[in-house]
Amino acid sequence: MRGIVVAGGGKIGGVIAEMLSETGDYAVTVIDRSAQALEACAGLRGVTTRVADMTDPAALDAALTGCFAVLSAAPFHLTGKVAEAAARVGCHYLDLTEDVATTRKIKALAETAKGAFIPQCGLAPGFISIAGAELARGFDKVEELRLRVGALPRFPSNALGYNLTWSTEGVINEYCEPCEALVDGEIRELPALEGLETFSLDGVAYEAFNTSGGLGSLAEVLAGKAKNLNYKSIRYPGHCGLMRTLLNDLNLRARRDLLKDVLEGAVPGTEQDVVVFFVTASGWRGGRLMQESYAGRVLGEHHGKGFWSAIQVTTAAGICTVLDLLAAGRLPQQGYVRQEEIALSDFLANRFGKAYAQGTTAATQPHLAQVA
Repeated sequence: MRGIVVAGGGKIGGVIAEMLSETGDYAVTVIDRSAQALEACAGLRGVTTRVADMTDPAALDAALTGCFAVLSAAPFHLTGKVAEAAARVGCHYLDLTEDVATTRKIKALAETAKGAFIPQCGLAPGFISIAGAELARGFDKVEELRLRVGALPRFPSNALGYNLTWSTEGVINEYCEPCEALVDGEIRELPALEGLETFSLDGVAYEAFNTSGGLGSLAEVLAGKAKNLNYKSIRYPGHCGLMRTLLNDLNLRARRDLLKDVLEGAVPGTEQDVVVFFVTASGWRGGRLMQESYAGRVLGEHHGKGFWSAIQVTTAAGICTVLDLLAAGRLPQQGYVRQEEIALSDFLANRFGKAYAQGTTAATQPHLAQVA
């Protein structure tokens, strides 16, 4: 059994630990500075817990020493500290971060690391990057590659059309930070909450707009090879306008702690969610302009005596799949590893990746209408 440390005992970290421990192939330890956060993991079979402050290098080094890999499910502002500890002790490192600055730091650490450093192993960035790269490889020249992902309530009941399904800090970061894209073959930074479009998929109306971090390293990989590439978050219609009011008109982008308190005090969480994703690529193949799309919906699932939400399933399955491929020798064992290096077929064939395979279908391009 390979020793695995999961950094962060929250909603995602707990599911990661449970998924891995149930295989019998991994001995899992979950670390968190909060003993209360670890309580839910303490009763899982084959999972041990350890109180450790992730801002304390000595405590992190002690927790990671001797493990095969550490999987960071910690908030984005702590992820870099976990990566630094992994570099010091020489273990493999995987994370779920969508934060661009953190990923740049991890890439720099990977240059001298003894193990593989694989950031962005969740849903977006993560699986959506793998799917996008797979479609892009099917063209001689890519004209446009569009990535769209949303974690949405199945039963929206407020003006935002939204419930908190994962990290509030992560959502705010996505709505505030610059968004990488390819425009005419060059990497550009676009403002978040712009590029609003509306569309319908399977009879449901949605909107999508620029958010930060979802592309991962795909823009870097396809620069000069694809003309246009962008990532947008999917929401129900009206959400973007209300968030613009909060962030821009009321200037809460300058008071993120206050915005977090407002959202968590007024917007309830839910486990009744759905993850919607689709990728559309158009380009030249054999002298013809062609288009292909790949789309899917994933729902939550009952598991044992509990329930895993769709965002928990998709995020945890993403990083567990990458760990499995790393442990099997299917990925480089040292240095910086991009999601685009993972074959979609390998991902979907994996015991964890099948969570995505069950929800995916080939799809035609949805009708998109630029509205702002």
